[in-house]
Amino acid sequence: MAHRVCVVGVGRWGTRHALTLNDLGHLAGLIDSEAAARRQASESFPGIPVFESVTDAMEAGMDAFVVATPPVTHYQLGRHILEAGRHALIEKPLALRSREARQLVELARDRGLCLMVGHVLLFHPAIRYMREHIRSGDIGKLQYLYSNRLNLGTVRTEENILWSFAPHDISIFQYFIGERPVAVVSRGSTFLQPGIHDTTLTLLRYPDNISGHIFVSWLHPFKEHRLVVVGDRGMFVFEDGADGGSLLYYEKSIDWIRGKPIPREGPTEVIELDRKAPLTAELECFIRALDGTAPDTADGASAIEVLEILEEATSGLEMEMTPHARHSEHHNCFIHPSACVDDDVSIGEGTKVWHYSHIQGGAKIGHGCTLGQNVYIGANVKLGDGCKIQNNVSIYEGVELENHVFCGPSMTFTNILDPRCKYPQRGTEHYLRTLVREGATIGANATIVCGHTLGRHCFIAAGAVVTKDVPDYALMAGVPATRIGWVCECGERLARRAKQVSCRRCGLAYRVERGRLTSAQTRSSSSVRGKKSTRNVKPTKRKSTK
Repeated sequence: MAHRVCVVGVGRWGTRHALTLNDLGHLAGLIDSEAAARRQASESFPGIPVFESVTDAMEAGMDAFVVATPPVTHYQLGRHILEAGRHALIEKPLALRSREARQLVELARDRGLCLMVGHVLLFHPAIRYMREHIRSGDIGKLQYLYSNRLNLGTVRTEENILWSFAPHDISIFQYFIGERPVAVVSRGSTFLQPGIHDTTLTLLRYPDNISGHIFVSWLHPFKEHRLVVVGDRGMFVFEDGADGGSLLYYEKSIDWIRGKPIPREGPTEVIELDRKAPLTAELECFIRALDGTAPDTADGASAIEVLEILEEATSGLEMEMTPHARHSEHHNCFIHPSACVDDDVSIGEGTKVWHYSHIQGGAKIGHGCTLGQNVYIGANVKLGDGCKIQNNVSIYEGVELENHVFCGPSMTFTNILDPRCKYPQRGTEHYLRTLVREGATIGANATIVCGHTLGRHCFIAAGAVVTKDVPDYALMAGVPATRIGWVCECGERLARRAKQVSCRRCGLAYRVERGRLTSAQTRSSSSVRGKKSTRNVKPTKRKSTK
């Protein structure tokens, strides 16, 4: 009985599907959303109905659909088809996320429908031959697999080379080995479009000390599809091609003789292959499944497995990407590959963002700042120029730093005065504003309770807990913090009781009036004279306030 199968998407590969189904006697319809493509399909397949949508084709009584559209459409189209009770073969990848693929597989299982993924190379006679002889032990213990899939184009704009080319090779590795890799590492380079890799090299480590290497690129001077399979007694080399390719068996290995590794060169055998087209074999498998024979190759479970490996490889690519590739909009600044910078973030020239830091959307970071390891900058936070934020500091929404503020390691800001888990307070109306004025220093492990202003050039000692406004130049220590003195703009501690005082380090002069220190905007003459010669001057011992 001929099944009524409709092809969704009549581009280059969709047309191949249509031609093959037509030869098999099962092509009953074609679908494309573009009018020009529909006209071309009508001319190429006279007598075959052409539809604008899947819904229209379903009303015409189709039994199954082959989806050959861009990957971004696979999940929605697949779900629509399965929910309508029709079988589906969806080109690779089954979806763009493994969780979406699981939903499709569960939906097909619950409805008793066939769902296959277009891993067409699993139906290639050479791949089938190699799998049979790997499993029978003809090449000995499997050691490693190496795959090149290289070409000049076709460059994608919606997916990178890993997702475009590597699913074929990952599916083959899984088909041969039958186990999940225990580790996946992927590295690559971007040249044509920011954030879209043009070349990648992926290493997969499997149980029993089996390794796989996959090199893919669409920036290569010639087409090369080569697969090498190495065992401890023999090796396969498959060169894919338009004519079906060639498969060679090399009886080569390394023998240990008197404790030394000696290469053994045996004969090379040309394997004669069945020349049936892989796409024909794939569609025949799909048609048999419509009669109730569950597919033993390229089913939904294998599609999920490939997607999970792709996702693991992609996470490695994202960590490895250079700052300019990951954050091309932030020019003339350094962002470590492990840092996370959300959209709509402004970062000034010369700023450095180090390991594992996270900057949320709407934040504005000034010029020449340094954000150490594991720093968190909340949404809409503003940092002035020249700020230094040491390791393990979180600056939450509602906090603003002016220029040249120093935040010591693990110091803490808060932004809500009475937080409760059971009664969460969200939104800017609940945040109490904290302003840290220019030149202020906050020592390690200090805590700044929200709703207060820290004055210009003030100095908060290590471990202090600030619970009130801090005057300019104030030296604060203790729990709760109290003023224990004054500091100069340069950080030098000033004399306690004098009404007028000059900094012995930099010479700036100050006045104390009504419990406030203000700058006299002059340098003392003695300090200036003292800078002409430092010989025979005994250094002053100063007690650290950090």
